[in-house]
Amino acid sequence: MSAARVLARVSVVPALLLVAWLAVSLPLLLAGVFRPVPAIALFAVAAAAVLWFGLRAPRDASGGEADEARPVSWWAAGGVLAVGVAFLVFQVVMNAEQIIVRRDPASYVQFATWLKEHGSLPIPQMRWAFGGGDPALSYESPAFYQRGDDIVPQFMAGLPLILSLGGWIAGTHGMLLMAPLLGACAVVAFGGLTARLVGPNWAPLGAAALALSLPMLWVSRSTYSELPALVLLLGGLALLHDARRCQVRAQAFLGGLALGLIVLVRIDALRDVLPVVVFAGLLVGCARRTGWPLGLGLAVGVGAGLVEGFVLSRPYLRYLHASLNPLLAMAAALAGATLLTAAALRWDVTGRRLRRAGAAVARGRLPDVAAALTVPVLAAFAARPLFQTVRREPRNADDELNVHFIEQVQRINHLPVDGTRQYSELSYHWVAWYIGVPAALLAAFGAALLVRRLLRGRSTEWVLPFAVLAWTTVTTLLRPAITPDHPWASRRLVAVVIPGMLLLALWAADWGLRRVRRAGRGPRAVRAYAAGAAVLVLAPIAVASAGVMAVRTEQGEVAAVRGMCGRIGPNASVVIVERATADRFSQVVRGMCGLPAARTVPDAGPGDVARIVRKIYDAGRRPVLLGGEAANVAPYGRAVRVLELRTRQDQRTLTRWPTGTWGLTVNVWMAVPDRP
Repeated sequence: MSAARVLARVSVVPALLLVAWLAVSLPLLLAGVFRPVPAIALFAVAAAAVLWFGLRAPRDASGGEADEARPVSWWAAGGVLAVGVAFLVFQVVMNAEQIIVRRDPASYVQFATWLKEHGSLPIPQMRWAFGGGDPALSYESPAFYQRGDDIVPQFMAGLPLILSLGGWIAGTHGMLLMAPLLGACAVVAFGGLTARLVGPNWAPLGAAALALSLPMLWVSRSTYSELPALVLLLGGLALLHDARRCQVRAQAFLGGLALGLIVLVRIDALRDVLPVVVFAGLLVGCARRTGWPLGLGLAVGVGAGLVEGFVLSRPYLRYLHASLNPLLAMAAALAGATLLTAAALRWDVTGRRLRRAGAAVARGRLPDVAAALTVPVLAAFAARPLFQTVRREPRNADDELNVHFIEQVQRINHLPVDGTRQYSELSYHWVAWYIGVPAALLAAFGAALLVRRLLRGRSTEWVLPFAVLAWTTVTTLLRPAITPDHPWASRRLVAVVIPGMLLLALWAADWGLRRVRRAGRGPRAVRAYAAGAAVLVLAPIAVASAGVMAVRTEQGEVAAVRGMCGRIGPNASVVIVERATADRFSQVVRGMCGLPAARTVPDAGPGDVARIVRKIYDAGRRPVLLGGEAANVAPYGRAVRVLELRTRQDQRTLTRWPTGTWGLTVNVWMAVPDRP
């Protein structure tokens, strides 16, 4: 097998396997029978079929006729694989153990833990274990909504379904290790897409640049939804590139399915795939073989995500309704307009006119004007802090908590205190922090060149990738919609923006290299140029990542929680009487300890707790009270510390990239009240 085929195949295999797994696991979850035996058996069949249809067509990594001029060397293919393996090994060593619920990674782990053990949703509140419940008890916690007699996890089920497989194989550590594995797959997939769109010789540099970037290092150490989303995006674009060149319908369907299934992982990906809708419609309008398969695959994937959202994650979608409802309306309107455009292109009368209009655009001045406007648009993003300060007034209880959190970070960072600040005006600066000014400038130059070439009808293999990357980058930079502390906010960039900017920067570097060769410069000048480009791209990325690259965070949580569960003991009904501990441990106790858990409402008093204790004893169970300090539980019995954790956590900065970590201390105290 040639190096070209190895690189081409290995860079899409992860996305194909994710497609197969999600295709079989979601129906099982909807049916309430997501168990290891049926899931793995069906996955084996689905994976064989998906790999057969996704890999059977002969193809290479750099695409088209250019392969004969620029064949893929084993150095290029091996370099990408070496970067991926090195990244995997390093990240496994640095892997975090975020299972105590403070932010999203632990929420995903607890969601997956429940699926691994029970295979169905929603989560029962088990009020019977508290004597039928009590008005002084609540069952919800961050990322786990209380709805009627059930508890509904907050997020989309895509990532928890993937983590469950790791949990079946190796327990909690298996789930946590899925993060480095998915991250390494994303790095290899990016190398493959770089080979296709830029050139094989740039693929190792592309993989290394993404692997060294601080956001990629950071998200690949914990269970973030951006990881499978990135694998599906890069793999889906690579499959569609191959399908375009070879006109293979199966690849087009699978590529569309991969892109659509991102919605099952992240609901906001519905915005990211809008350009794919338009692209599929144009292919149909131009009577291309791959148009309908692409559209069908995309519709199936997006439909699967929406079904899961509205059936299993409805409270989460209701929480997002202010942004989700307009997005759904936009998607529906765009789909309708695309169908009308496709029909107009297929009808001879309007089709000829539209094609003539397109040819006139390609011959006219519009491509030059569009290219000239690209750099000022990015310059406006860079200058945005000079004329805008983004604020957001709180609208609900979660927003109020976010305001208080930002105020705390501002005090620590010695900044003016204003909890409504969102710092979104710095979004382009965030990108420059993490990829460096040289790469950001190269990306702007590459975007301008590509806009002109695409409107001239050239570099057509870039049409869909550029549309997705440009649309999502602009909309993300305008409204990141995330709590602005770093490295937390960098997760908003890693799913599309940073890979897209790196891809454009490498394309611009390759454009310059071609000019050096055409100028008749010798091999020495070509090598010097390539080495200089590599240094310009990699050095700032390494500098930005140096402060946290080799620092481990969130260590020891698995052992600490297991020890706590053992000390709580069997037949316990756990009541958490202090807010922070209830936020962090309600679902941990319920999922990892396998015990009913509830929390007292804010205005509950000692009399309420005594009543609850009596009802638990009457139900034939043992009441256990938990709190963050001995004083929280000492009034009800002898206080015993059941969890003591000293570790490191991510730094939180607002106006510069993170350069270190902070300490983290977590304590849990327990008391077992006597029978009244």
